[in-house]
Formats: sequence, C-alpha cells, structure tokens
Amino acid sequence: MKGTSDPYTLVPGDPASPVILHVPHSSRTVPGDVRNGIVLDDAALERELDHITDSHTARIAAEAAVRCAAPPWQFVNQLSRLVIDPERFPDEREEMRAVGMGAVYTRTTHGEPLRPVDDPDRPGPPGLVAEQPLLERYFHPYAAAMTDAVTQRLAAAGRAVIIDVHSYPTDRLPYELHGDGPRPPVCLGTDAFHTPPDLLAHAEKAFAGFGGTGVNSPFAGTYVPLKYYGTDRRVGALMIEIRRDVYMTEPGGPAGPVLARVAAALADLVETVTGTREA
Repeated sequence: MKGTSDPYTLVPGDPASPVILHVPHSSRTVPGDVRNGIVLDDAALERELDHITDSHTARIAAEAAVRCAAPPWQFVNQLSRLVIDPERFPDEREEMRAVGMGAVYTRTTHGEPLRPVDDPDRPGPPGLVAEQPLLERYFHPYAAAMTDAVTQRLAAAGRAVIIDVHSYPTDRLPYELHGDGPRPPVCLGTDAFHTPPDLLAHAEKAFAGFGGTGVNSPFAGTYVPLKYYGTDRRVGALMIEIRRDVYMTEPGGPAGPVLARVAAALADLVETVTGTREA
C-alpha cells in the first residue's frame, strides 16, 4: 500500500468489496520542482487551483466509506491535477490537448499559459518541453498502481466497480469543450461498455435528493485503466460529478453542511452496489 508521502494513497476497504472510490482531482499540492515549471505567479496559481481543484471530494469519499457496513477501497491522488491529470490519455487520443489540457496541462482553465511550450506557433495541440519527465515520474506510476488496485478487486471479489468522485463549477469555464449543455446538481458520467444500466439507475436513485441528476453533461465518460478498458466487463465504472454550489462555496472555499448529505448518498450507492443495502 502507498502511504501519504507518495503521490497517491490506496486506503484499504473491506477485503471482499468490489468498489474503488477514485478521487483524482481533490488535492492542491504541487511539488516545488514542478512549481518551478509553472509560469503563474503565486497569487495566480492559487486562483487557478481554486478553479481546477475538485475541493473536498476526498473528504466526501472518506465520509462515505465510514458510513458503509463493507467499506469501499479509496484510491486518492495526493497531488494537484496541475502536476499531471491521471484521467487523461497520455497521447494524441486525448481531445483536451486541443486546449492545452492533456495529461500535462500547458494552459489554465481560462486559456492562459501555464507552462512554456516548445513551439507555440506550430500547428496542432500545444507541445510541452517537460511533458515526458512528468509522465514518467507521476502519470505512469499512478496508472500502474490504479491498474493493480482493480486487479486486486477482481481477484478478491470477482468484479470491480470504479466510482469516480468529482465536482464541477456552477458556471462554465472557458476550457470546457462540451460545457454548453445542462449543468444539473449531479452529473453522472457513463461509458457504453463499462457502465451497466443498473449501476446508473442505482446512482440516479441515490442522488435524487439534490435537485436532479443528468447524464454526460457537462462532463461525460468515466475512468477505467487501459488494461481493462473496452475489453473486460467485470470492471464497471461510473463518474459522479457534484456541482460545487450544492456543497461548498465557489470557487475554492469551504464546504457546507450539505457535504454530509452528499457523502451519505455516495454511501447509499456503494452499499447498493456491494449488496449490503437493498436497491
């Protein structure tokens, strides 16, 4: 198991639980040597972290876990997504590279320079001088560890269910490629191969009390390690995106009392998936 000094933490759950709560974007931590490669001044960096961080989502996952009779496992990124974004493709398959927000970001949420690029005038997505070292140091070890966590759940439970825990801003940010659709209190991201209808239905029921749920708007899809993506139906996956005004002060302020209700809803979903609560 990775400890808290590592760039990710695997918090053990019940040995027989198939569920992994994946929390990739909750941290604001940027190591000093990585900070040196970011062109923003300190005040601008703090503002960017306010916008880009899924604040308090690690707390939501942790509080949900302790509410469960059979606690889920938790895989938590200990570093900011400004270091690397573990949920992006690390190559040209990633559509967010078009706005400088692939696995290693070169642009901010508002389209301003975040890191220097090798040739800003060349056609295609922005290129990054220091991309490969960051991928080797942080992205690939993270992906390998998450893959191992899923493999362990498959061996122990015969299946794995990844529930991505995210949040998103009430108002569209300039970087969003598909932000012109509905922005419900709870957005549920699905994958045609890895999200079975009953998993989606359970989530819609669990999160019905926050003013409505929507599917794949403004954010779509869910995270599955590439080893299993599109090939192994034993791996189920769903993304939970909580609109930030539901439970916190935006853009990067404190959580409010509704966070406890969000955690309880997530616990309901986990217990339904694990079979410790009736659907």
